[in-house]
Amino acid sequence: MNFISWNVNGLRAAVTHGFIDTFNQLDADFFCLQETKLQEGQIDLDLPGYYQYWNYAEKKGYSGTAIFTKHEPLSVHYGIDEDEFDHEGRVITLEYPEFYLLTSYTPNSGQQLKRLAFRQRWNEAFLAYIKQLAANKPLIFCGDLNVAHTEIDLKNPKSNHHAAGFTDEERQDFSTLLSSGFVDTYRHFYPDAKEQYSWWTYRFHARDRNAGWRIDYFVTSNSLTDHLLDAKIHNEIFGSDHCPVELVTDLSL
Repeated sequence: MNFISWNVNGLRAAVTHGFIDTFNQLDADFFCLQETKLQEGQIDLDLPGYYQYWNYAEKKGYSGTAIFTKHEPLSVHYGIDEDEFDHEGRVITLEYPEFYLLTSYTPNSGQQLKRLAFRQRWNEAFLAYIKQLAANKPLIFCGDLNVAHTEIDLKNPKSNHHAAGFTDEERQDFSTLLSSGFVDTYRHFYPDAKEQYSWWTYRFHARDRNAGWRIDYFVTSNSLTDHLLDAKIHNEIFGSDHCPVELVTDLSL
């Protein structure tokens, strides 16, 4: 089975830039979106053969997640069971017989790190939530996690040190998460790969120069490592300031 994750930075805009063609081309078992920027009823996607699950932010035109899947889940859960964080449509969890699948749009620490404290509280609450899930059965989670973990995960680490997404606090929190029984699947396959990014600012012709960041991930429970076949970054695909990332497994339902 294959899994896709993509921050579309506004799904209505992405649809006008070839989203449906990309969706059909990738032909994923699970297609997870972040930053849909939608309210219920603002879009009607005809995706034959797919179940659709949406989590909308209360604030209009902000955040939001979705999962489209060929496989009906046993259950669906929205949020991480913390009121402080569950008004922005950031998490959807699907339960299957052998695993959970979760998509997350992690909060950005913001300009001048104005939201770093909020982000750190999120990191703590999110880790508690996924550890609770993983205690029951293996977990696959994906999304725009808004952190470049190591220096090879962004083009200019020195000039971006202490910038949102590359603070010592965010990087350490992600290290703590991985050490809690999870694996960054792209680094599992490609531990030393450089200049492989999933997000580029729209400014300064960054994508033309490949001056990007790898902030979109698939992370799994360590117990699933033997079922992983490949992880991909589809930097050939446009339509957003992020590109899709993919996980390929031998799991079946």
